[in-house]
Amino acid sequence: MPELPEVEVTRRGVAPHLEGRIVEQLVFRREGLRWPFPAHLVQSLVGQRITQVGRRGKYLLIGFDSGTLIIHLGMSGHLRVLPPGTELKKHDHVDLVVSDGAQSQVLRLHDPRRFGAVLWHANDEGDLHQHVLLRGLGVEPLEASFSAALLHKATRKRSAPIKQVLLAGDIVVGVGNIYACESLFKAGISPKTPASRISRARYEKLALAIREILADAIVQGGSTLRDFIAVNGQSGYFQQTYFVYDRAGVPCRNCGAPVRQIKQGQRSTFYCATCQR
Repeated sequence: MPELPEVEVTRRGVAPHLEGRIVEQLVFRREGLRWPFPAHLVQSLVGQRITQVGRRGKYLLIGFDSGTLIIHLGMSGHLRVLPPGTELKKHDHVDLVVSDGAQSQVLRLHDPRRFGAVLWHANDEGDLHQHVLLRGLGVEPLEASFSAALLHKATRKRSAPIKQVLLAGDIVVGVGNIYACESLFKAGISPKTPASRISRARYEKLALAIREILADAIVQGGSTLRDFIAVNGQSGYFQQTYFVYDRAGVPCRNCGAPVRQIKQGQRSTFYCATCQR
């Protein structure tokens, strides 16, 4: 599944092609993906101007004066910016055609597994961030509100393993499986450690590791996992620098001990038992 870096790479890729443009056409080629598409938008968005392209966690937020289009890429989705008339491929489910008055472009959603989503939140429905999909999300890990103090305070009664707490997303959002494994390795913390037993000093290391790992992944275009590609069709290459993720049995880059793999909450966890305590 595309994680925060992949979604941020996508946001940065599509924003220059969308912001300030006028919608010429919206095309839905099926009734929905994970949830039904808001069919009324096919006509009502035509002529509206896109004001901004944002992100909250793993959700893309395409803003209009009247509301916000909420897009989730699901497990296998990606967005491409294409010239009008580009030949359709199987699983090309949505086209948003926009124009700057001189040239038209197509934002196309491709989603083979159909776990993605395109939803609408009208301004008259209240605060966007109180939308059912957004209101339970934790702080953004690359913003100033994310800190070791926040992690330490929020986990005093959390007996679950720290890896599971990070994935839950209610304290800090967007730290998915890959980047949780890599951040815990960089901080020297075992993924099995109960969150409440981690000291403030160790959370300082973890908060810094999360920031650095995510920022580096964004610079490198994210990770190429299964179907993810960037808006320009290029693959990310952060996976070439993994220290533990998907390296079970391979010698640790730091100490040489074999990287271990366990299951936590139905997800694979990779770690070094020597470097992480």
